[in-house]
Amino acid sequence: MISPTSLAVEAHLNAILRCYTREASVPVSAGPLTLEVGSSALTATVRHASKTGLHQFAEVRVDGASVSPEQLVRLLSVGADPAEIDDLAARTAESVRNVTVFVSGRQADQEDGQEDGRQAGKDAGQGGLRRFQAGRFLEAEQALLFGHLNHPAPKSRDGLSGAELTAYSPELGGRFAVHWFAVDAELVSSDQVVGAPSLQGLDALQLMAALAGITPPSGRVLVPAHPWQANDVLKRPRVAALIADGRMEPLGPLGAKWYPTSSLRTVYHPDLPVMLKLSLGLRITNSKRESTPTELRRGLEINRLLDSAYNAGTATAYPRFSIVRDPAWVALDEGGPLLTGLDVAVREVPAGVDSYACLAGLVAPRPGELSRLGAAVAGHGDGGAEAWVASYVDEVLVPMLHLYAETGIGLEAHQQNTLVRLDDAGRVAGGAYRDNQGYYLASSYLRGLLDVTGLSDSTLAVVDDAIVDDRLTYYLLHNQALAVVGTLAVDGLAAEDALLGVVRDRLSEALASLKAAGPDGDRLAQRWLSADQLPCKANMMTRLRGIDEVVAPLDAQSVYLEVPNPLRLGAL
Repeated sequence: MISPTSLAVEAHLNAILRCYTREASVPVSAGPLTLEVGSSALTATVRHASKTGLHQFAEVRVDGASVSPEQLVRLLSVGADPAEIDDLAARTAESVRNVTVFVSGRQADQEDGQEDGRQAGKDAGQGGLRRFQAGRFLEAEQALLFGHLNHPAPKSRDGLSGAELTAYSPELGGRFAVHWFAVDAELVSSDQVVGAPSLQGLDALQLMAALAGITPPSGRVLVPAHPWQANDVLKRPRVAALIADGRMEPLGPLGAKWYPTSSLRTVYHPDLPVMLKLSLGLRITNSKRESTPTELRRGLEINRLLDSAYNAGTATAYPRFSIVRDPAWVALDEGGPLLTGLDVAVREVPAGVDSYACLAGLVAPRPGELSRLGAAVAGHGDGGAEAWVASYVDEVLVPMLHLYAETGIGLEAHQQNTLVRLDDAGRVAGGAYRDNQGYYLASSYLRGLLDVTGLSDSTLAVVDDAIVDDRLTYYLLHNQALAVVGTLAVDGLAAEDALLGVVRDRLSEALASLKAAGPDGDRLAQRWLSADQLPCKANMMTRLRGIDEVVAPLDAQSVYLEVPNPLRLGAL
């Protein structure tokens, strides 16, 4: 068995080289690879070259010697701000350490015979390795041992200690009770969608009390926090002053123990009808994950838009695709527009939740095994991979394009935010999108949206149509659909060109319905099918420029570059 450290190092060297070869426009083909970087020679063996960018490298050397991921980042980042290079190198080293812990924990699970027979009721605090028998939903949420495969520091969690890493990481089966604060009611804002089924007849504040399992004193309400956040906000002057003045009180952990999902800050419990999306001031990959007022309110606007039949054409044409609702929120904001880091968005648990799996968990590599997606498709026989990709495009990708064509709403549907509904045999039975943050609105559609809602403005991120097109090209095509193609090819279940051909064919078949859905509705799909180059996010460049993607302006949120279009390459 390969050591956890070796697996972690190899995964990071691969991720860094994938970033660099894409962002520096380095051609990659199977066999030896040699790059002159400054005065050094970088060599590697390309075990698998992929039009989707999911290359597989081995024997990475610099001037003939082995190299650590931290050293490789420094070598390939020459010319960037030295402080940013130092920071990224440190975060990369931290990510390697974390992945080593995650792989070690998973190997221990397998050795103990726990992977497929975990006992219900065992506490995850015992080393993080004794977990209940996870359903498909939670299993996928816990599956991202290596994280983003095109990011140099995918598992950087700046601020977590060893014990906290164990307790709060989905990769280790973490489980914890959220912490609660009793706060003077006038300091707290909240809202909810009236009649939302997941709220079970309660308003947002009543739901909080029910989840905590206590009735707050008269004049006070309850606000939950991730345990890490609950400790961190005590050091913040505004919160410390409120506690000193007797206007809020930390109550500690109460209620059920929740499981962190792949985002870390959204928590799930299999016996409860809602999930909680909590603020978390950790820097995870590029950004701290604290909610904004707009983000909290956006979830409710989406609810109301969907309920107003704003997307009637998409809902009718694609009934097996849905958007997971965020029907309520609560925030300590002192009655003003600024949050204190104590807030929660309430997310529904989809009906039949264990028929869903996040795409990131399905395509995540597993040491010595096929991915979960590959393992499912391997049982479908000849043509199974092609059939799965066709169903995926029809049931998940095209509905997102149709929604954009009809309403102008673009979904930031990266792998973690994309849920695939699967039948018992692992075939695609539908899809869903989850997030209360990642909604773009093409500016040409704004007037129509305001006419429907009667509002004077929108919480959606309104940007030029061309920018939304670029963002969706990255999130829906490169990060999402082509990850399916790349994974199945790496797993050896089909030729990559054949799978790219399936994507082209299914997109071509959808053009007529997209064109009918809205003005220029087939514009984006036509671009994907015909352009020689397509925009793609540059994760390493974005990180080296110190961009916080949560708070950066949308037109400068990330670094984008043009890369060869895999759908055109596959056709040549």
